[in-house]
Amino acid sequence: MKKSWLAVRSAFLWIFSGLHFFIVAPLLVFLGIFLDPHKHDWLQRTFCRRIVFLSGASVEVRRSPGFDTGRTSFFVSNHVNLFDPFMLYCAIPQFVRGWELESHFKIPAYGWLMKRFGNVPVPDIRNPSDLKRMWRLTKDAVDGGTSLIIFAEAKRTRDGRIDQFQDGGFRVAQQLGVPIVPVSLVGSFQHHRTGHWMLWPAKITVYLHDTIDTKGLSKDDVPALRDRVHEIIAAPVEEHLRRAES
Repeated sequence: MKKSWLAVRSAFLWIFSGLHFFIVAPLLVFLGIFLDPHKHDWLQRTFCRRIVFLSGASVEVRRSPGFDTGRTSFFVSNHVNLFDPFMLYCAIPQFVRGWELESHFKIPAYGWLMKRFGNVPVPDIRNPSDLKRMWRLTKDAVDGGTSLIIFAEAKRTRDGRIDQFQDGGFRVAQQLGVPIVPVSLVGSFQHHRTGHWMLWPAKITVYLHDTIDTKGLSKDDVPALRDRVHEIIAAPVEEHLRRAES
């Protein structure tokens, strides 16, 4: 009986959240034509909070003492499901956008919104000219005071654990001297699993860890930086999974 109720609940949540998204997203795209995104950021955050609410999840944010709220940064996070960007937009107390696969911009409503928001396109095929464009757009965003979300795994987890990180975001951070904030999304796997349609009631905790300075690092320091960030992000995720499995 409980499983049947959860299935019915999931179906209703998908219907209502889908209606909400496909009605509100085009309105935000339209507003973005005429308004500076900085001036209606509160509308975008309200939109993201409603998406989280309509997915049946609650969000708690925990900031480490060494997290610098004032520094434009790369927020490097684990990636679990399609709700992750909206969770992070709710949790990060800065004007923030993200790296987004360029092919995602072709998705109706979602792609239009991400493009109008000003997300930086990441080429699906990494040829030199496209990578230079991504680097330039990233630099322009950071120079303009926009922090960026980066999913360093470049894919969603299938078992709740964190996969290896790719070097790209860390190389760009080192080259531009942009600080990195490791971010752990804990509980997302219990809320919604990629490849499944169920939405389970869950509390998702977003850990904003200490800001890591990258100035003065060389390209030879990138692997150690990547591994350090991976270890920080993975620690609370693994602890949560151990408790869930025990």
